[in-house]
Parts: sequence; C-alpha cells; structure tokens
Amino acid sequence: MAIHPVPHALRADPATAVDGPWRDPSLTPEERVADLVARMTLEEKAAQLYGVWVGADADGDGVAPHQNDMVDPVDWDELTTRGLGQLTRPFGTAPVDPGVGAVSLARAQKRIVEAGRFGIPALAHEECLAGFTAWGATAYPVPLSWGAAWNPDLVTEMAHRIGRDMRSVGVHQGLAPVLDVVRDLRWGRVEETIGEDPYLVGTIGTAYVRGLESAGIVATLKHFAGYAASAGARNLSPVRAGAREMTDVTLPPFEMALREGGARSVMSSYTEIDGVPTAADPVLLTELLRDTWGFNGTVVADYFGIGFLETLHKVAADRSDAARLALTAGVDVELPTVRSYGDALVAAVQEGTVAEELVDRALHRVLLQKCELGLLDPEWSPLPAVLAGADPEQARETVDLDPPENRALARQLAEQAIVLLANPGDALPLRGDGRIAVVGPRADDALAMLGCYSFPSHVGVSHPEVPMGIDIPTVLAALRAEFPGADIGSAAGCDVDGTDTSGIEAAAELARHADVCVAVLGDRAGLFGRGTTGEGCDAADLALPGVQGELLDALLATGTPVILVLLTGRPYALGRWADRTAATVQAFFPGEEGGPALAGVLSGRVNPSGRLPVSVPQGPGGQPWTYLQPPLGLASGVSNLDPTPLYPFGHGLSYTSFEWEAGAAAPAEIPTDGSTDIELTVRNSGDREGAEVVQLYVHDPVAQTTRPESRLIGYARVQLAAGQARRVRFHFHADLVAFTGIGGRRIVESGDLELRLATSSAADDVKQTVRLRLTGPERTVDHRRRLVCDTSIELT
Repeated sequence: MAIHPVPHALRADPATAVDGPWRDPSLTPEERVADLVARMTLEEKAAQLYGVWVGADADGDGVAPHQNDMVDPVDWDELTTRGLGQLTRPFGTAPVDPGVGAVSLARAQKRIVEAGRFGIPALAHEECLAGFTAWGATAYPVPLSWGAAWNPDLVTEMAHRIGRDMRSVGVHQGLAPVLDVVRDLRWGRVEETIGEDPYLVGTIGTAYVRGLESAGIVATLKHFAGYAASAGARNLSPVRAGAREMTDVTLPPFEMALREGGARSVMSSYTEIDGVPTAADPVLLTELLRDTWGFNGTVVADYFGIGFLETLHKVAADRSDAARLALTAGVDVELPTVRSYGDALVAAVQEGTVAEELVDRALHRVLLQKCELGLLDPEWSPLPAVLAGADPEQARETVDLDPPENRALARQLAEQAIVLLANPGDALPLRGDGRIAVVGPRADDALAMLGCYSFPSHVGVSHPEVPMGIDIPTVLAALRAEFPGADIGSAAGCDVDGTDTSGIEAAAELARHADVCVAVLGDRAGLFGRGTTGEGCDAADLALPGVQGELLDALLATGTPVILVLLTGRPYALGRWADRTAATVQAFFPGEEGGPALAGVLSGRVNPSGRLPVSVPQGPGGQPWTYLQPPLGLASGVSNLDPTPLYPFGHGLSYTSFEWEAGAAAPAEIPTDGSTDIELTVRNSGDREGAEVVQLYVHDPVAQTTRPESRLIGYARVQLAAGQARRVRFHFHADLVAFTGIGGRRIVESGDLELRLATSSAADDVKQTVRLRLTGPERTVDHRRRLVCDTSIELT
C-alpha cells in the first residue's frame, strides 16, 4: 500500500503505541504477527475478531436478516480501548457524501488508533455486489447480467474500477462476489448469482475476484457453501443437497476463485447442510477449505451468522457457546457487530470452555491480513490520498464515485448482457417513427434498473428525502432520447405487485392507437418481503408478479404488435405468451445505464449479444429445475409434467447471422490424463457487426453415477465484423470431465464422450459434435485438477 503523509489533525500520539519488532516492515509478516500476538491481552486479541456497525439501527427496516433483534448498543469509547478488528459499512449504512464519508472514516480510524495500546487500525469493509454500495457510486449491472454477458475480461475491468473507488476512500475489503449456483429459480437472491452453471459462475466470479484484488481490495467469496440450494427456495431454509451435488455443482466455483483468482477471504453461509450449520462445520471451514484446499486467508461470518447458531439453529446454548462452535469450525471474524466474540468469548476462555489457542489461530489470520494491507506499518495514514485535508466540508463534492469512464463501462456491460429471446417476425429493430406506446410498471421508474444490493434500492429507499445520488435514465426517457421523431405515450397500467387492475384498460387503449407497443414489465428489488425479488423476497411460483400477466394479455388483445421488455431479477415463465409477442427482450437489472442500453437494442444501435445464464421456464409451476439434469430429470413419458424450458441456458439471438465451420479434426482417443484441441471457425455471415458465444458442452453417455445430459466446460465470446471470420480453439483436458464417482472420490474414467459445440444447452442447438474416447486407468483428481478450458481466438 502506498504511504501518504499524515495531516497533523489525524496524526496519532506515538505514546499510545507499544513498539516492537511487529512494527518493522523489513521483517516477514509471520515474524511481525507472532511478536504482536505475544504482546496482546486476551481482551485485545478478541477485539481483533469482530466488527462494529456504528450506524446500524435496531428500529425500522433492516438490511440484514433479524437486524432488529440482533443489534446491541455499543459503547464505542470503552470498546475501542481494546482495539477493533473491523468497521462495518461506513459508507453503505446511510447516505453520505463520499468525500465527507472518507474524512469521517479517517477520523474514526484515528480514534481507534489512539484508543488502543497498539494503535492498530480497523479493517473497513463494504458491500460491492453491483458496484460499491455507497451513495453516489456507479450502479453496475447485477451479477446475473455479468453471467448474461459471458465476458470475463469486461467483468474484471468492472471489478477493478469498483475496487479502485473503494480503496480511494479508505475501504479495505469487499463482500463479493456471490458464487452460489442457482438451483431453484424461485429463490429471491437469484439476481445476486451469476447463473445456474458452475463453470459459468466460476469463470465469471473468478474474473471479478481478479479485478477486485488487483485494486488492493480483499475479495470475499459468498456464501460458503450451498446457500442457493435451500429447500423450497426459501431464504435461510435448510439445504438437503447430497454430497455429489455439493462436490460437483456447489463447490467448484469457490475452488476456482481461490486457486485461479486469489481471493483472500471467504464468508460462511447461513445454511445448514444435513443438519449441520455451516458456521459450526469444521469439516467445511477447516478440513476442506484450509487443510485440503490450502486457503490461508480469513473466514468472516455472514451478518449475525454466529448469533444464529444460538437463536435460529438452536445448536448453541448461549453466546459463548456460539463463539466456541464458530471458532472451532474456523470462523475468524464476527460480522457485522460484536455479539459472541466480545465479552462472552473472553469469559469462555477464562472459564476454560474455549481454548485460547483457537483465539490465537483466528487472530493470526486476521493480523496477517492487516499486515498485508499495510495497517501495521508505522507510517500508515488513515486519510486517503484523494483528499487534501481533514475537514469534512472541504471534502464535500471532491470525490466522484461515478465518473464518465465508470458510466461508459456500465453501459458497455449492460449492452452486452441484454438477451434477445425472440424476434420471430423481425419486429426488432424498431423503425423509431410513428406512434409508440411505452406501457408497464417498469417503464418510467429508475429503480427498475437496480438490484437489491445497489445503494438506491438497498439503503436509499429508507431515505426518500435524499436525492438518488446518480443519474438513472428510465426506459421511457431513454426511448424518447433514442427516437426523437416518434410520438411516444406512456401508461403504467398496473403496479409491479398487488391486485389493482384499474389502470389496465387505459394502458390498452393507448396501445390500441399506437403503431407498436413496448411493454416494460418485471420486478421491484427489495429486502425481506419489501420487493418481488431480492434477499428474503422468494417467489411461490414463476408467474409474472401481480397482475402484470393480465396487463400483457390486454395489450396483446389490441392487435398492436407488442415488444415485451423484461427488467427482472430472475426469469419468469413466458410460455403463455411465447407465440403472441412480436419480440421479447430480457434484461437482468442492467444498472444505471440500462435504459439507454435497452433503447439501443430496440433501435438497432446495439446488436444484442447476451446469452441466458439461467433457463426461462415454459410454465410458472414451482418445480426446481436447471439444465444440469440427469436422464430422470428430463421430460419423459412417466410423468405428465414437462420441465423443458421455453428458452434454454445459453440461448440468445442477434441481428446478424453466423456460420460455423469445422476445424482440424481431433484425435479419436486420448488417455484419461491427456488433452487435445477442439477447433472451429465462426463467420459473421450477416451485414453488421455482432458477437457470437460459442459454448462447449460435454455429454457422457455412460458413467458409473448418473450425469447431466450436458454440462458446460468452455465458452468463447467472439466479436466479428460483417463478413469476418475467426478461428476458435478450445484446449480440452480430461480433467474437465471429472465427476464424483461411486466411491465418493472425484475421478476421470475411461470411456466415450461427446464434446458438443453449441449455441445453447439444448440438443437442437448443437452445431458440431466431437466424439472422443478416454483410454487408460481411472484417475483420481482433486482441487489441483485443471479447472479452466483455455481458449484462444484468432483471425483467419
């Protein structure tokens, strides 16, 4: 970390520090931390293992589960005499000007440094799921849109900019990315995930980790592990996944983000798996994560997750017992605020019910990370370099967290993430003249662009008197700017949810007299039942919320061509309208530039190139289904229920056309530890630039345990000018088809495979098939196996 001069007003008194070798940057971090730990009292040790959430409110609507029940009053002056491990969300708890917030954080750090014997600053963490969750910061597309873009490089650049902005105001750790693999589309937090496939989640999530870490921010993988597999898609409900599902679906994205991305922190999940809460599971948090995978960073608790061992899971008798279970399992830091790791832990150690060695183990990890961040260095400054002084009013409006380059990147990602689901009569692009009716509850609402962890939706809705802090054009405003020559009228028709149909007739009348109707439907992101999607906003089924389906029926009944535009946090069942809309466009909360991005797709200024990261269901029935199904999970004559999606994982259309040509032939067989190249040439056969997404799937016809019909193992986003061709090469290694065998070990077995080059996971979209036989002995592999299919793209 760069060293900056410390303004006199923020310079700590050297007399408060206890000097020693731990202050010497020339020593190794291990030597420094060992010296420091030996000097600390038990109370000072425990103080490094929790955060404090100064702005948390126990009244009103919370932003964390059971916040109103779990927040205790904190005596800041008394508490900080022991030191402090973390500061929770100094920017993400209430609206604050970024410059003022940076000075306030620096002042808080100064008080912490002066209050404790050792003068150790706290580590400040923030949410950063769809951008830095702070007032005035860029609101990027949500992770489900990252998955829809199929562009890891762009996600890396976004994450780097998010991290750079966080670092500029004094933040050290970001609570992202979410690596949960979608298992049930009704789950409220689908919008926070990257998709339903572990390879897509792993590669895009790893790209985000690389970007965040490259900016000096500690990336925190969430939620370890199995959170998205909750029974009935209910938030915090038990997970009943089997060992193979955990090993082959849930865990690979975490393996990849740790090994390939270098994440330095992991957040334990709220889940219980087969009766064992994750925060109390040493098999998961120590034996697997540390002893097997070799992770040496910090494990932080999801908010109140340690307390939940006592209050929700009922496996701990009291706070000290919860501390014992969590520390033993391997949770190093209690977040968001002190409850079990404070006085309760100190008393438990003194009484002999918790070994001090467990405290020291967690402390060692926490201090090593602080050492890496420069927080133990004698010249550390609390004031970020971006600020010239320590006066809050002088700092006001001096820090821009939404500069033009951020907005341009947010626009680019939003454009690449929009999926054209259907365009049967080439109704799109629109001409942009005549009369256009823009109808629907999402047409003229800026919040329609944002997920539940974007600051305006997450925190801003509780402060309606405060301006939003960023400019978010609505779809209506963007279309009026895109089509200045058109006569554009608008009507909401109905609310996002509720049963009021009184506005539908007026909306239909507007559509009846228009040349085309753009129906903008979808979700309202919120928390714990305050939205139709978001944390704690789980769905009973996959029908469009409220009476939006009735509105769409009424619009279609007018005879005016209807372009359906969906702004949602999850996919909804569209089979009822599949052959009735003129075109269908899907956007998953595309961020602050989502309106202009959508307008560009509708006008043709932008050629759509997004591909579905989750399947779109045919019917609304709440059966959990993703494309990763073995034979019994597919449609068959033994059940009257057909789970086949309307639009499959990986699907997406373009305004241009592409031709695929086979490349050099692959060998007929390779050994079970061998590799080969799979090649093809993709040509843009249309008249405009576009991007094709080449997807590589594996089909294993016969295996010792049931396998998915197809499974993604590689992909390449190929940008092509009109008439241009590029050669795509996948470097396939046998490790990529490993799975958990009958003996519970991850194996690569001999036998026949089909490698399918396709435009989606559907069998009808397979363009080329490479048949390959693996020969030789069965191999056992572990987390050191090859996790990524290396891909190259070159002009022909």
